[in-house]
Amino acid sequence: MQLLFKKIIAQALMLEARLVIGKYKPRIVAITGSVGKTSTKDAIYMVVASGAYARKSEKSFNSEIGLPLTVLGQPNAWHNPLGWLENLFDGLMLFLVPRRYPQWLVLEVGADRPGDIRSLSRWLPVDVVVITRLPEVPVHVEFFDSVDALKEEKALLIQALKPGGALVLYADDPEVVHLRERAPGAQIITFGFSEAADIRATNVEIIFGEGSAWPQGMRTRITIDGAQEELVVKGAIGAHALLPALAAAGVGKALGKNIRDILEAVKGYEPPLGRMHLIQGVRDTLIIDDTYNSSPAAAEAALEALALIPKNRKIAVLGDMLELGRHSVDEHRKLGAQVAKTVDLLLTVGFRARDIAQGALDNGMTDGKILQFEDAARAGKELEGLLQDRDIILIKGSQSMRMETIVEEIMLHPEQAKNDLVRQDVEWKKR
Repeated sequence: MQLLFKKIIAQALMLEARLVIGKYKPRIVAITGSVGKTSTKDAIYMVVASGAYARKSEKSFNSEIGLPLTVLGQPNAWHNPLGWLENLFDGLMLFLVPRRYPQWLVLEVGADRPGDIRSLSRWLPVDVVVITRLPEVPVHVEFFDSVDALKEEKALLIQALKPGGALVLYADDPEVVHLRERAPGAQIITFGFSEAADIRATNVEIIFGEGSAWPQGMRTRITIDGAQEELVVKGAIGAHALLPALAAAGVGKALGKNIRDILEAVKGYEPPLGRMHLIQGVRDTLIIDDTYNSSPAAAEAALEALALIPKNRKIAVLGDMLELGRHSVDEHRKLGAQVAKTVDLLLTVGFRARDIAQGALDNGMTDGKILQFEDAARAGKELEGLLQDRDIILIKGSQSMRMETIVEEIMLHPEQAKNDLVRQDVEWKKR
């Protein structure tokens, strides 16, 4: 009964969303990919909203329900049937009674199951499509026949592109760049670190606080149409933390903005909570909070960022990476091999993460430097007792592992958890 109710609500919301878009005709930027969609959406919103009334997907509203909610400007009613009926009523009134509506919508588009994007592309008229990285083994692959099938589903968003629209692609992934062939007549803009990128970042480095050995963010030089300016992203580390701002610059270029206006719009950008977010820990430690979700590509990038920080003891607390299907064992063990080269102490959380430990052992990490736990709560309490002054701790895992509870256990100001950590609203806390 609950599943049937959800399907009815999803269909009703989508119908209302179609009616509203047809009535108000907003311009739309749609973002998909398998890494960094939410961060990219937030950065793009800052560029689009500079000089225009815009709305973006809240949090990670990218599903068959989340996306229509964004179009209608309605909240998630969770398990409240009356709340969903109220959403439907408000959506209907938005269509029937003219109101001020955003000129731009910045929408995150996910593909949890086959057909998700195919059905969306049939009715969503998109002005700019942005595709981020499509790694070798993306998250959600468990629900598709193959990796290629999932990538094909993501690529179907291009079918929603209006004639003469813009396609913004991640330049460092050949498979993503190859998608330009699917959009004849579109304006093609690429972003990344490669020399071939239209929006290119060079001279990437970590920013350290004045008089402090702790990193504060990242700095790079960004080049657009021959013009070059400095771009600073604070609050997170890792070269991949710069990519959302580069994608946003690509959208800005598609809209005809110059480099200075683009960088002025994104200068206050900070990655969303739980995405390589820097948090002060107890005992003068530094936490790299990457607990929003996890996939092989994202976990690999997180460890690469951890390795960039000089000196200090490095600790990785890694939970299960879910929805990998038959790729699960191999990908967890591959991650373990990287751990062995990067960290001094490994804590794993969950059944699947045992293969991270095995991969680390197979690649030379000693058993005494590996601890394994079944749940995040126990791992957090044990970790607190292991910490030493000046440790750097990377914490990452799929969202169902609730790795943010570990961050809360060892952060210096746990009273700030509601503002600094992911999944702090009441409904998530009940799960």
